[in-house]
Parts: sequence; C-alpha cells; structure tokens
Amino acid sequence: MRRYDPERRQRIIDAAIRVVGAKGIAGLSHRTAAAEADVPLGSTTYHFKTLDDLLVAALRQANEGFAQAVAGSPALADPDADLAQALARLLGEFLAVDRGRVELEYELYLAALRRPALRPVAAEWGEAMAAALTPRTDPVTARALVAVMDGMGLQVLLTDAEYDEPYAREILGRVLRPA
Repeated sequence: MRRYDPERRQRIIDAAIRVVGAKGIAGLSHRTAAAEADVPLGSTTYHFKTLDDLLVAALRQANEGFAQAVAGSPALADPDADLAQALARLLGEFLAVDRGRVELEYELYLAALRRPALRPVAAEWGEAMAAALTPRTDPVTARALVAVMDGMGLQVLLTDAEYDEPYAREILGRVLRPA
C-alpha cells in the first residue's frame, strides 16, 4: 500500500544538502540521498529523474538564504542608510552564522562549472541578488556589488581568514562611488 507523504520531496532535497555537506558533490547519489532521507530509492528517482535534477533543487534551496537576507534588509528600503556598511554587515553575518552551510552553498554553486544543468540556477542567484540591490543603485553597479561580495566570501572560505568587515565596507563603498 502506498503511503501519502507530501513532505517526501523536501526531505530528499534536505538529505541531498546534508550529503553534499558531509561528503561533497562526489558523495551524492540517488542511493545516498535516499538513505539519508530514510526513503526508498525509488522515491528519489520518482521526484528527481537525474542526479542533476536533485542538485538543481538543492542549489535552488541553498541559494535562498543570503538573497532573502539582502532583499529583506531595511537598508535597501532606506535611501539614507549606508548601503556599503549594510552589505558588509550582512555578508559578515552570513559567513559567521554557519560556515559549513556557506561552504556547502559555494560547493553547489561551483559545481555549475562542470554541470551545465546547474548554471541557470547559479545565474538566478546572481540575478536575484542584483535585483534586490537595484532599488538602491543602478543594475551595473548592483551586479558589481554581487561579484565583489561573492569574491570576498569565497576568499574568506578558501583562506580560513577572519572576515574583515571594515575592509569589506571600504571595498563595497568604492564600488558604490560615482565615477
């Protein structure tokens, strides 16, 4: 008898994220996701025909955190707020809350280099971030801010360095200065 389980798809995505966090992209398979989600193997292939389909869903979910924080930031709504300072603070908070989660998000994001199916989702993240910033700046500067924040975050992760908020604020401020 088939059991109705409306949350199964979400549990599989959550399990895939945990597997990638623990074992990397190479450790993810339909079988490892099913085992982690405690569902039959057929459930993973029912909801996600290919491993790339599962990775797309995982990347889309992982991308939500920082973009939502930026979109919900009061500094974006306040034209008098120091945007560079607000973004530097948000980036620092994001890196400090759960470094493992940020590493996972970058791993999924960078997987798009080798997996073309992930590229549109990775691009969606950048576009969503830039769109969230355009109420405070022009689209070109918004894209530059996203690139700079992305680069700073990646450098912190790769070098194990402490996040330097004053430095980030200075660099973001330089991007925001009119030419």
